[in-house]
Amino acid sequence: MALSATLHTFTVNLADVDRGVYTELDLRVARHPSETAEFMLTRLLAYCLEYTDGITFSEGGVSSTDQPAVLVRDLTGRVTAWIEVGAPDAERLHRGSKLAGRAAVYTHRDPVKVLAQLTGKRIHQSAEIPVYSFDRAFIDAAVPAIDRRNTATVSITERELFLELNGASLSTPVREHRIG
Repeated sequence: MALSATLHTFTVNLADVDRGVYTELDLRVARHPSETAEFMLTRLLAYCLEYTDGITFSEGGVSSTDQPAVLVRDLTGRVTAWIEVGAPDAERLHRGSKLAGRAAVYTHRDPVKVLAQLTGKRIHQSAEIPVYSFDRAFIDAAVPAIDRRNTATVSITERELFLELNGASLSTPVREHRIG
C-alpha cells in the first residue's frame, strides 16, 4: 500500500517589510512521504517570501516532475513565476524560466553545490534567476518545532528573516546568489 501525504496546517502572520506585504495566511501543506521536513519548511518560506496574488503550492509537490514547488498564475491562468525549492536540475529550471519568464530557487542546501550543478548548463535567462539560501543551522533549529498544526510569524526586514514557529524564535539572513 502506498503511503499518503501528511497534511500540515500553518496559520502564518506575514510581515514582509521589504515588499510592503502584511497579511495572515491559512495554509494547508501536504508533505509527500519522500519529502523531508527541511524541504517542506523551505517550500513554506519560499511561499511566504514570494507571496502575491495567484500564488499556490503545486499539486504534485516534491513528486511532481512538470511543476515547481510553488508557482504564481495571473487571472488568465498563465504561469508568471516558477519557484523551485532545494536543488532543481538545470533542464527543469530552463523549462520553468522559459514558461513563466521569471524563476527563482530557494534552497536549504549548500548554495555552492546548488550553483555548481547549474553553472554552465543551458538555462533560459540564467543570469536573471536568483538563488536564495537559508543558513543550515536555522533550518535544523526550526524543523523540530514543526507540528501537524502550526502557528507562525514570518517577518522579513532588509532580507533578514525572523521566524516564530510554535513558540520557537529564530532568524537568518536570506542570501541571494546568481547562477554563473
